[in-house]
Amino acid sequence: MFPSGSPRSLSLVFLLGMASQGISCPSRCSCQYLEVNCTGQQLQEFPVDIPLDTRQLILAANNVSYLPPVELSFLADLVYLDCRKNLLGDDLDFTFIGVARLVYLDLSFNNLSQVTFSTFSHLLSLVVLKISDNPNLVAIEKDAFANNTWLRHLDVSRTGLTFLDTSTVRDLPNLRLLGLSDNLWHCNCSFLDFITWMMESDVHFPDADNITCYTPAGLRALRMPAAEAQLHFSCLTQLHKQDYVFLGLVGFCIFLAGTMAAWLAGVCAVIYETHASKGEEEEEEEEEDTAT
Repeated sequence: MFPSGSPRSLSLVFLLGMASQGISCPSRCSCQYLEVNCTGQQLQEFPVDIPLDTRQLILAANNVSYLPPVELSFLADLVYLDCRKNLLGDDLDFTFIGVARLVYLDLSFNNLSQVTFSTFSHLLSLVVLKISDNPNLVAIEKDAFANNTWLRHLDVSRTGLTFLDTSTVRDLPNLRLLGLSDNLWHCNCSFLDFITWMMESDVHFPDADNITCYTPAGLRALRMPAAEAQLHFSCLTQLHKQDYVFLGLVGFCIFLAGTMAAWLAGVCAVIYETHASKGEEEEEEEEEDTAT
């Protein structure tokens, strides 16, 4: 016979053992309350056995090249994801469809090449997004952040971007900080609207001294305030070759129209004079016939 209370004690030990087996932690990662940290573990793939209640996942400084959407969707409570310094690239569309509660996402120091509407459209709660230091990032679609209306901190510094549509960031009502430094900005007339928005916006631009034009050669290394003044002069006051051609055509059309109008007026005058003189001659003839 077991001593009094032993069955209950054994049951408690059994339950604790089962619970400890249910608490998993990925190999080579450290786990504590609601956090999994796999920093610098040379991981080649997304780790398995991540606890489903994880709120914070750190995968920084690894060799992960792919984030599996299905595995990520199991982490429905995830609010913080740090994937900086990995090999993520190419297509991330619909990757984050199952982690809609994500507030912080760091994808800096990767190989991203583009950002489309489908990349982050499901992250309705996103507040901080870092996609800086992606040298292959050359395109961000106009409506890429249309659904990320809570976004306050966006960093696209040190990428391959040459252009960014003004509406892409202007329509973010809560944006407070925007990193744009050390990009390959092409400061032409199409970019003037964006530069003007920068000058008039309440958004803070960190490292503003390094937000400069890369092309054309005449504006190389010019900071945005100076570039705006140059572009206002060249785009809004100076005329280009096509403008002179257009004005020449307009002038020619006006001259031709004036010439035609004058010719028609002259023809009408001649016809009128001819009819008038004929009328006078007929009246004189009638008077002479009457007199005789």
